[in-house]
Amino acid sequence: MAENEDGQERTEDPTPKKQQEAREKGQIPRSRELGGVAVMIFGAAGLLMSGDMLYNTAHQVFSMNYDLSRAELLNPDVMMVSLVASAKKAFLALIPFYIALLLAATMIPPMVGGLNFSSKALMPKLSKLNPLQGLKKMFSAQSLMEVLKSIAKFALVATAAILILESNRERFMTLGFLPPNEAMAEGISIVAWAFFLLSCTLLVVAAIDVPFQLYQHNKQLKMTKQEVKDEYKDTEGKPEVKGKQRSKQREFAQSRMMAAVPDADVVITNPTHYAVALKYDPQKMLAPILVAKGADHVALQIRKVALANDVMILNSPPLARSIFYHTELEREIPQGLFLAVAQVLAYVYQLQQFQQGKGSNPGGVPEFPVPEDLRRDP
Repeated sequence: MAENEDGQERTEDPTPKKQQEAREKGQIPRSRELGGVAVMIFGAAGLLMSGDMLYNTAHQVFSMNYDLSRAELLNPDVMMVSLVASAKKAFLALIPFYIALLLAATMIPPMVGGLNFSSKALMPKLSKLNPLQGLKKMFSAQSLMEVLKSIAKFALVATAAILILESNRERFMTLGFLPPNEAMAEGISIVAWAFFLLSCTLLVVAAIDVPFQLYQHNKQLKMTKQEVKDEYKDTEGKPEVKGKQRSKQREFAQSRMMAAVPDADVVITNPTHYAVALKYDPQKMLAPILVAKGADHVALQIRKVALANDVMILNSPPLARSIFYHTELEREIPQGLFLAVAQVLAYVYQLQQFQQGKGSNPGGVPEFPVPEDLRRDP
């Protein structure tokens, strides 16, 4: 198990912050084997796709240069023109091959670790000149893995090469009996397919190397329990600081809630333990909304604000408790309380009309119906 300088074991998986810091330093998982195999396979595929073009180009270049007369061979200007023309034909014929290599080199390696550019990785590090660090790397698991990969690659390539040579023995033997044009085309085909098959054998090494590199990268970034705690304190803040922040947030939310009480249509109380303030605008709302609620001291403050702003206060303990426990702040009341709240609003309207001398006295506060599943015992 890996340990840090204090002797603590690194048993914890790296946090997102630790992983991001590693990426900024250029520490990302990379598989050299995957990149190398990809370049070889794509290159071989490029040769196979452009085989006919390569043959035709080679035939044209040979014909063009073998047809030169003795006088032209002794003329530097003619030879320079021939050289440029031959190079141009060869370059154009190899464009598919170059494109295949470019795609392999740019698209495959980022599949492990993703794209990343870090200026910090370009900065020189004096620690890399430390001979002790170099000795540690020589005898590390990474070095052992590199040795095993080299042995495996040699064994695979040697075995595949022997099998390919054996399976193409007759084709090799017949090349000397074919006309030059056919022999050249056949030779290019044999070489391209042999290159492709040899490259594919190295996929076995890449398939082992990729998980190993991911494992090694994660192992190098592992953290101790103390490091995780320290990072949590740095990112989330100390408990006492977070407590003060939560207290301020509660104070802010409470002050905003109290500011909404004067606009409420009614405040329903327990009468001393709970208080909820409701507002309903049929033009803007589908159902009444809870704009304020509180218990004990907060309930007392809601009642004081309501009295100071002439907001109707009704005493209905079952309904007050039900709304308090089953409705979130600034949310619509539950559907099961629609009837009870509708009766509350109707009663408030009738009472206001009576106080203005425009209607009869609705009497005392009635008992509003609260469904059994929404009741909350005191």
